[in-house]
Amino acid sequence: MTAPGRRSSTFTRLLRHGFTDASAAERLLDGPELAPVRNDPVLLEALGGTADPDLALRGLVRLLEAQPDPTARRELLDTLIAAKPLRDRLLGVLGASAALGDHLARHAGDWRVLVTYEPRDLHPGVEEFERGLAEAGDPLALRVAYRRCLLAIAARDVCGTIGVAETAAELADLATATLRAALRIASAAAPEDAARCRLAVIAMGKCGGHELNYVSDVDVVFVAEAAEAAESTGGEGSAGGAGGAAGDETAALRAATRLASHLMRICSETTVEGSIWPVDANLRPEGRNGPLVRTLSSHLAYYQRWAKTWEFQALLKARPVAGDERLGAEYTAALAPLVWQAAERENFVADVQKMRRRVVENIPVAEVERELKLGPGGLRDVEFAVQLLQLVHGRADATLRSGTTLDALQALAEGGYVGRADAVQLDEAYRFLRFVEHHIQLHQLRRTHLLPDDEAGLRRLGRSLGLRGDSAAELTREWKRHTGVVRRLHEKLFYRPLLDAVAQLASGETRLSAEAARERLVALGYADPAAALRHLEALASGVTRKAAIQRTLLPVLLGWFADSADPDAGLLNFRKVSDALGKTPWYLRLLRDEGAAAENLARVLSAGRLAPDLLMRAPEAVALLGDGGGEGGGLLPRGCAQLEQEVLAAVGRADSAEQGVTAARGVRRRELFRTAAADIVGSYGTEAQPAETDPGPLVDQVGGAVSDLTAATLAGTLRAVVREGWGDMLPTRFAIIGMGRFGGHELGYGSDADVLFVHEPQDGVDEREAAEAANRVVSELRRLLQVPSADPPLLVDAGLRPEGKSGPLVRTLKSYEAYYRRWSLVWESQALLRAEPVAGDAELGRRFTELADPLRYPAGGLGEDAVREIRRLKARMEAERLPRGADPKLHTKLGPGGLSDVEWTVQLLQLRHGAQVAALRTTRTRAALGAALAAGLVGEEDAAVLDEAWVLATRVRNAVMLVRGRAGDTFPSEPRELAAVGRYLGYGPGHVGDMLDAYRRTARRARGVAEALFYGG
Repeated sequence: MTAPGRRSSTFTRLLRHGFTDASAAERLLDGPELAPVRNDPVLLEALGGTADPDLALRGLVRLLEAQPDPTARRELLDTLIAAKPLRDRLLGVLGASAALGDHLARHAGDWRVLVTYEPRDLHPGVEEFERGLAEAGDPLALRVAYRRCLLAIAARDVCGTIGVAETAAELADLATATLRAALRIASAAAPEDAARCRLAVIAMGKCGGHELNYVSDVDVVFVAEAAEAAESTGGEGSAGGAGGAAGDETAALRAATRLASHLMRICSETTVEGSIWPVDANLRPEGRNGPLVRTLSSHLAYYQRWAKTWEFQALLKARPVAGDERLGAEYTAALAPLVWQAAERENFVADVQKMRRRVVENIPVAEVERELKLGPGGLRDVEFAVQLLQLVHGRADATLRSGTTLDALQALAEGGYVGRADAVQLDEAYRFLRFVEHHIQLHQLRRTHLLPDDEAGLRRLGRSLGLRGDSAAELTREWKRHTGVVRRLHEKLFYRPLLDAVAQLASGETRLSAEAARERLVALGYADPAAALRHLEALASGVTRKAAIQRTLLPVLLGWFADSADPDAGLLNFRKVSDALGKTPWYLRLLRDEGAAAENLARVLSAGRLAPDLLMRAPEAVALLGDGGGEGGGLLPRGCAQLEQEVLAAVGRADSAEQGVTAARGVRRRELFRTAAADIVGSYGTEAQPAETDPGPLVDQVGGAVSDLTAATLAGTLRAVVREGWGDMLPTRFAIIGMGRFGGHELGYGSDADVLFVHEPQDGVDEREAAEAANRVVSELRRLLQVPSADPPLLVDAGLRPEGKSGPLVRTLKSYEAYYRRWSLVWESQALLRAEPVAGDAELGRRFTELADPLRYPAGGLGEDAVREIRRLKARMEAERLPRGADPKLHTKLGPGGLSDVEWTVQLLQLRHGAQVAALRTTRTRAALGAALAAGLVGEEDAAVLDEAWVLATRVRNAVMLVRGRAGDTFPSEPRELAAVGRYLGYGPGHVGDMLDAYRRTARRARGVAEALFYGG
């Protein structure tokens, strides 16, 4: 029994040496297994240097217990105390890996591997591992021999004899030797199959790249041909000629498939010794759906015709490792040229980046913050960035064609494709993350990339890195620091050298060549790389503070521009804005310091013509894009009352009507930009705010904002005209009634303002004088809103007035009443469904709507004659107004399932049932459709179909205006414009066909519902 004083002293020493359960450790040290060395300080010191002293001590005791006799036990203890290399290796492994501790307990003599594994040690290579596996004649023996070799690698790793890159390379070499041994065993079990074919095993992924983990799927591809003897003789049972050759190939592929399947089972099946690792052949052509084994010509045909971008990216790491060496070499020689042509594919960069985003999106939310490999700032970010650069520049520079990430990164830095400082930081972060990944897996020899969520696991990892004190907290800090570096650099890595190519570099720094810069810009989607380089040079050259900030911003902005359909326009527009505001102190500070501003600006400048055109006329509106938006309130839409107050105040300060309307139009331009920018940002999404999944609210927001803005502009213009012509007293009351989309709060960016003008003479004023004044107001109001200027015009259309273009522009309320009572047609009642006062005398506007209500919501509903007339009018309108040559199925207004179908269907329901259903008495299409659903007039599914079609058609019209800068009712024909519309609607590069198919499908369903509801079946 241990004396109390000695117990206290030992307990304290154990805690000091890193034991967490000192009581259990003390009992083990006092046990019979360690009695001969109990008082040797060397042992305790060595245990304290391991990642987990408690685990190391338990493993050592188990190993001693497993020795076959006292002599063997004494030999182990004597060697352990006398030989420091063995002590460090054995205890290091036992403290880092419970799984290898289990292996040593089952195979008690394998500790001797750690004694004999000496210095040709430094880089043993595949042949050394093959010797270690040579005696394994069956799968079970191969697993045991594999673990024995793995034990030696782990020992050198935990002792720091080899670094993380060397560890990964040795693990890949061991995997190569294991695949060869497994193929040897499979061939011995089926010699006829082996004689019939030539089979080559091509390593992919981390094994192919010489950077394997301790526990990882080993990705492979199999390629086979008929054995040469069979080729020359025609093979057993061959009929000769072409038929015989085909038979030979088929038989050879079957034989090769059996061998490949057996190889995979040997490596993957789990026994008492565990499995070696899964062999994954899913990177083969067609993945799981494709044949396991193909001929070389079949592989080549697939990659030439069908392969996607990611499949060429995967081939970067392809390396023959087992089987027929000549066939393996022929495979890589045939496919390598295709790899280096991948960057010429359309949307190449976008495809690679989309693949990366998809990987991140598929990580379970609960694991994102612990993911070393796939999470933001993880290993995959470094690997994707390096591979992207390799594929872009490797065609012209063979020095970049390495399958190993760190070697490729070094070559990229030496060639000037990556900044040296960036490369150093990424190299350091990648090595750290790979080390942590290795040691997470080494503990239980399980495939995982998750940082432990328990204190003990974090502490063990921290100590394996040499961190002492609060090792768990220190490890977490280091991990966050390195992932932060990767997050910051992995996208900039692609863009920053473009600036170095046009800017003054520090002495000794390698410059990206002009041709390499051109290649990179073309890969990013720039149609005119020479112009792009000129813009970069103008923005980033020089030693001024402005140029320095631009060099900081541009690597990120270039990435956002590249994510658009027109990167050239984005960069050109950014240069224009910067030229206009570059000397303004707040501009670059806003972009640098406010997280949202720079990305919002990049999205807006590259999304089309409308928003940049609005911004160029008053570049100071950039301030709206910031987090706070300055005094303008950011991108949130402003209410009608607030807008009207600002416009009226601006008009009140003006010296003339023309100046007042100019001020009102200036407010309108700024607010149109605000609305367009919010629409673009909401549709594209940003890093901080993903794109809206339900576009309906965004469509309502745009329609409401543009309509409110138009109403405020008309109110201000009316005030300016009246004040200049009559002071404060117009001889007649005057109101403007919004019609069509304006009255429905559904205006688009390119919509005219449909209105009616109504007046009523003041008491005692002659009707002729009042009419002349009202007509002068209308004429001057329309003129001032269309005067050519830097601000977009506002076209005011009164075509829906009684008698149309033949009737007077403005009428008294009594005249409207008389006309509607005697002459009104059914289409005019339908038009009045959208009538809503928007400006002028509020009381007069209210009385006008009271006049309109009996017409638009008739008490008895519509008669059958009126219904037939509406149906006839709709058919006539579609036949006569659809532009010649337009594809009806893609016309958003008049085509099947377009706006006309939905709106006329809803309006017919309002005319029929508005008198009985109060909720139908609204000027807004979606609100009326919702009311019809609530009243049971439309089924839930039908209402959803109509709503979806209306929202989509409205978004397409808005997108066309944003992209082209002019209104349109159909999709653009120019490819880049069409792609930009697709990007706004959420379709990535190369998917405009999917967009058009989705529109046709949505419209077709809406047409079916509209025909049933509007035409009655």
